Amino acid sequence: MLHSRRPVRPREKARCVRCRSVLYRGIHSDASRMAAITMATLIVFLIAQCSPIVQLEVNGGVTRATLMGAILVLWHQHMPLVAAAVFLSTILLPAIELLSLLHATLALARGHKPKSINLLLYSVHLARRWGMMEVLMIGILITIVKMTSLATVVLEPGLFAFGALTLMLAIVVSFNPKTLWNLADSLTPQPPAPQLAPDEALSCHVCGLVSPNTQAHKRCPRCNARLHHRHPDSIARTWAFLIAAAILYIPANLLPVMYTHSMFGKEDDTIISGVLYFWESGSPALATIIFVASIVVPLLKLAALSLLAWTSQRRSRWRPMQRTLLYRLVEFVGRWSMLDIFVITLTVALVRFQTMATITAGRGALAFCAVVILTMIASMQFDPRLIWDPIPPNGEKQDA
Repeated sequence: MLHSRRPVRPREKARCVRCRSVLYRGIHSDASRMAAITMATLIVFLIAQCSPIVQLEVNGGVTRATLMGAILVLWHQHMPLVAAAVFLSTILLPAIELLSLLHATLALARGHKPKSINLLLYSVHLARRWGMMEVLMIGILITIVKMTSLATVVLEPGLFAFGALTLMLAIVVSFNPKTLWNLADSLTPQPPAPQLAPDEALSCHVCGLVSPNTQAHKRCPRCNARLHHRHPDSIARTWAFLIAAAILYIPANLLPVMYTHSMFGKEDDTIISGVLYFWESGSPALATIIFVASIVVPLLKLAALSLLAWTSQRRSRWRPMQRTLLYRLVEFVGRWSMLDIFVITLTVALVRFQTMATITAGRGALAFCAVVILTMIASMQFDPRLIWDPIPPNGEKQDA
């Protein structure tokens, strides 16, 4: 639905009058303040990446784990795809987000609009969708609790750095790239916005600019992102990724995600056995977190996205508001299924005591990682505007 933009005060929200989704939030648009917080976050990010997170001590043997070291262990265990997914979501993409945001805010703080502002803010937009630092922090805590029953655990500076980084990134996420685009446009003269009817407008999903729906404007004139009235083949692509994820969901839960080699023999661990381990060891809260994040959430995502794709394909008018809220919920919880992958990454890096005990990643970890990524891509391919297409502008309460 087409809206006229108006300013809102900090902590206020502008919501769609039709589906009540948040369009934008009011924040303190002070580029200097944003740059200072982003720079501090980047410094803490570097400390967290370079410092050991935790140390294990068993019968005189000592192992330490940094995040990059854990990723390299996965790589050498012939799990390059899982290692690449962890590297992208916890190191590369957060670094791109912080560096791009820092460059943009420093320039805007000096009253200068850099030529690369569109590329910088577009990078922030893309990197933010796949960054999972808060999920990693929970994975670190679960790993530490799990290791306390196996060895003496010594907390290292990296753990505290990751804790501070998680809190600081929560502030950085509030710096909406669309706000920075508007701030950059205010530094240079802009032509008056055209008066458009809803059927004459195309909205950019990246920067939020509304452009005329003409043949001459297939790309956003501000950020150069491709414009679509609706995502091409949205439902077909959603079904394709959902079917692939559903097929892989079975081996992800049946195949071992870790192999434990010790002087007592070899033991295979599946996701279910990990949940049972925490439950029987007196940590029901952690068992519940892993069960919900690793088993319930992927299954519910598959069911929810299937419902959304099926009802949109039928052009159903059934409960459009509730289906929109369901889509927003799927988007929000999608990344949390990576929790088990992060636990596996840190565990295989820490438990390397030669003949005493060694843990390696199993094929189930690869299948589970693929399920998480495929369901996230499926939710990105689904166009939620399809939910409202069959609904007349003032007829949301009509029966199907």
